[in-house]
Amino acid sequence: MSRFTIPTAISDPTLEVAEGLDGRTLVLSMRRVADLVGYCAMYEFEDVLVAMLGADLACVVGPQPRSLLSGAGKLAGLVRSGLGAAAPGGAAVPSTPLRERYDSLFAIFNNPYELFALNAVKQWRKRFRFAACYICEAWESQLPAFLGEALKDFDHVFVGVRGSVEVLTKLCGRPCTYLPMGVDTIAFCPAPNPPPRAIDVCGVGRRSPVTHAALLDWARKTNSFYYYDTIQSAPARGTSRSITFRVMSVQEHRFLFSTLLKRSRYFIANRAWADRPALTGGGDEIAARFYEGAAAGCVILGEPPDTDDFREQFGWRDSVIRVPFHSQHIAEVIAELDAAPDRLSSMRRESAVNSLMRHDWLYRIQAILKVAGVAATPALVAREGRLSELAKSIVP
Repeated sequence: MSRFTIPTAISDPTLEVAEGLDGRTLVLSMRRVADLVGYCAMYEFEDVLVAMLGADLACVVGPQPRSLLSGAGKLAGLVRSGLGAAAPGGAAVPSTPLRERYDSLFAIFNNPYELFALNAVKQWRKRFRFAACYICEAWESQLPAFLGEALKDFDHVFVGVRGSVEVLTKLCGRPCTYLPMGVDTIAFCPAPNPPPRAIDVCGVGRRSPVTHAALLDWARKTNSFYYYDTIQSAPARGTSRSITFRVMSVQEHRFLFSTLLKRSRYFIANRAWADRPALTGGGDEIAARFYEGAAAGCVILGEPPDTDDFREQFGWRDSVIRVPFHSQHIAEVIAELDAAPDRLSSMRRESAVNSLMRHDWLYRIQAILKVAGVAATPALVAREGRLSELAKSIVP
């Protein structure tokens, strides 16, 4: 992995470039500057994307983006200065020593404020026949007005929030498409050697204090194994902004998480930002937890989004057992389900099979390549075959 220093309009980010086997595609990643646990699912997507396309992976390296972009004005200034063109003082930004030309660019951003990373590649648009980006969380209530300027040179914009597609299209004047989250279903699938489900309930991340208290009481009374977080977010040093914990290795974290879920009987999942509905502007969106829990064959308990997208994507029977976000009676729900072991086995099989055939990152990559006019690679064809084999092995 080679390292190149690129002075920019913000704070001198650098690029670390790992060359792929093919080299016609570049994937731009924020994993080195935004290494929070909540972003690991997107970096798993990047890993699958790189492996399937033989792409070069360019990781932005530099100060944490939350400290870089504490105010919207910094990104606005960057956009006005010309992404990858010149710093505000007029000094030209040196060329990035990447390959001179690529067929495609796929830039993956966790949120709109990470678009400063484009400044690491001088005249980035001239290097690519086709350029697309994927913004995972782009809530309409928090979209900066100048975002359209930052996105206008992309051929296509993919977004993980259905409710923002229309406004983003108007902002940037470019085609925008909703691209759902996904998961590495091969890594999360309990087949072909399913381990014992020794964890009774697994609940990580955002939670209701009411439901959590009920589960704690149930675990104490029944000697059950309830796995939950014992740390909480804390203010970043020198600021009032709350951050979650960072990970040492994306791959190791995802391996641990998949290992936990494959050993869990029940998994708690709720609509995105269920504890902070104001952030979504009142709109319901699908959280990544649903894809992960279903892929691992867990019985999912929680409050899903009341949307057509959710009903279409998770339309199989018992994909989720609906439990209010704030539930004092979740132990009763578990007891009722435990009394029907055949139903539980069927639910787990259905979730794992449907995930393999609907929600693997392969299908999200196929959607992107169709728009880009790029043919499927042998690796993609092989992965599709592997998914089909695993699904057949689960069906009784």
